[in-house]
Amino acid sequence: MADQCRAGAVCNPSLPWKLHVDVLFNYRFTKCKFKKLIKGKRLIYSNELTYRPYDKSKPAAFVYPIQCVYIRPEGWNSPFLNPGEGFSDGRGSLVFHMALLNEQLTGIAMTNVIPLGSFLPIWASVEQASHQPLLLLMEECVAATTPELQPESQVYPIISNKGCLLESLNGNAVFLPRYDSSAIVLYMQSFKFGLGDEVYIHCKLAVWDPEGLDESKKACHYVKEDGRWDLLDDPSQSSLCSCCDSTCESRSKREARWESNSLRHNYVLGPLIIVDPSDSETLNP
Repeated sequence: MADQCRAGAVCNPSLPWKLHVDVLFNYRFTKCKFKKLIKGKRLIYSNELTYRPYDKSKPAAFVYPIQCVYIRPEGWNSPFLNPGEGFSDGRGSLVFHMALLNEQLTGIAMTNVIPLGSFLPIWASVEQASHQPLLLLMEECVAATTPELQPESQVYPIISNKGCLLESLNGNAVFLPRYDSSAIVLYMQSFKFGLGDEVYIHCKLAVWDPEGLDESKKACHYVKEDGRWDLLDDPSQSSLCSCCDSTCESRSKREARWESNSLRHNYVLGPLIIVDPSDSETLNP
């Protein structure tokens, strides 16, 4: 019976089923949990139509893939491709940007589909305007399958402990050399967390005085060949990264007061969709 059909496993038919009448689903894509892919000039919404005449403990008797393809309107970009703006209290307003770069690191990526094992160049910057020179740091970053972090959210830690790139220790990641103190590029290999689902990168960005590096203000990645942590902005001070193996804290009450008034911005990048390269339908819809 058609009332046992589901779109995306969550949406029931919109109208009561009658003999010789097509099954109608009238929902927004988000309601039925369609996945949105961006490929060149196309917007692709994909899902599955299932027919399950048995109880939920048994597999569906019928599964049919659904794809709705639209031509991307000229000038339209996904929110994750647009540099966002943020406001930080304490010492005036600053504009922050964060985006996924293309493989050549020459511009913003034009797709949010990432093959498993390929690299994710994540770029962040802050507009200095009339401010004194600024140093932008990524204090914390996690991957999650939701655009908002909740207590029950499953997360994959990437950066923690005030600038320690954990993924460089457990996976394959590095901070690329800076072209300016006001920008930073995290270059990491894509991971299995959230494979096939929408993944969001949640980062806490912070701005500091470029001359004020210490254990609580740093960008550190682990160099496996040397078996040690390396400080991005001054390798001669890499001892500041030694706390990455324990807990990194502010050194003094004065620094704690400065930290409370620092310029910070929480940013969410996504959705990104990490796919298995063997899934040719996802990579080449």
